[in-house]
Amino acid sequence: MPSNTATQPAAPSRLFLRVVLAALTAILAVNLYTGAPLFAIWVGSRFQQGTQLTMGTVAVVIGTLVITVGVIVVLLTRIEAAYKTVTGQQTARRTPPWLRSMRGEREEEQRRRPLTGYEKALVIAVVVAAAAFEIWFFFFSGSPIG
Repeated sequence: MPSNTATQPAAPSRLFLRVVLAALTAILAVNLYTGAPLFAIWVGSRFQQGTQLTMGTVAVVIGTLVITVGVIVVLLTRIEAAYKTVTGQQTARRTPPWLRSMRGEREEEQRRRPLTGYEKALVIAVVVAAAAFEIWFFFFSGSPIG
């Protein structure tokens, strides 16, 4: 009887890989809007000479932010591909909404698919970030006057 272990990991290791990939997704998603801007500002502060802000420093901060966010997005797409491989999900071709017919859609396009674990981790990270910002803004930021 041929063994299927070479192509797919055993069940406990697949569960472990799913958890690790979900954790990496959450970490990268949070760093997308916290770590990347803070890192860009830190790099800009190392580039800054004196107390006067220069356009060179602004360019360094923006360039660092673009590169850092680009790297994080590439890592997130690779982790998504790995997650789909581990879970055995097939990537179906989806027609973007702006390319769909306005007259009527096929029945298989009308069905909604559930969110994957990867997508759930991203949604949770964004919701937590928005809630944290709102809590800080309304309760801890203080008044600009006074």
